[in-house]
Amino acid sequence: MLHLNKDFTPFPVANGDEIFRNGIFHFNITKMLEYIKQNLNAIALEEVAVSNFPREFSSINESHMDSVVLSAPVILAEISPGKFNLIDGNHRMEKARRMGLEKVLAYKLNVNQHINFLTEKESYNRYIDYWNDKLKI
Repeated sequence: MLHLNKDFTPFPVANGDEIFRNGIFHFNITKMLEYIKQNLNAIALEEVAVSNFPREFSSINESHMDSVVLSAPVILAEISPGKFNLIDGNHRMEKARRMGLEKVLAYKLNVNQHINFLTEKESYNRYIDYWNDKLKI
């Protein structure tokens, strides 16, 4: 179970920061990438199957596809116990799919790693409830 940290401070959003929005949960991807670069030994890096990540969750900008570089790993976050969602790299995943690649590299962040990048206190509080409710199922 996750326990509410009353001292949680939301991650601020600076002008130009990339934000992943999933309902009320907004994660600062720019700051998450900085964290990953500074903590490579603490973040799981592994190959993941492209087929495990459906298209319907991504919005693709076709004019951007030609410039997409597949060498950077995508980011997966443990959104519910044992279930990882793609939160950064939709264009890379789609390009890999179109090229017929079976796998891409991914950084996998567990809940304790990615929850710190929520951008609002209320979202953090509701995320704790959301996560703990998933444990009851």
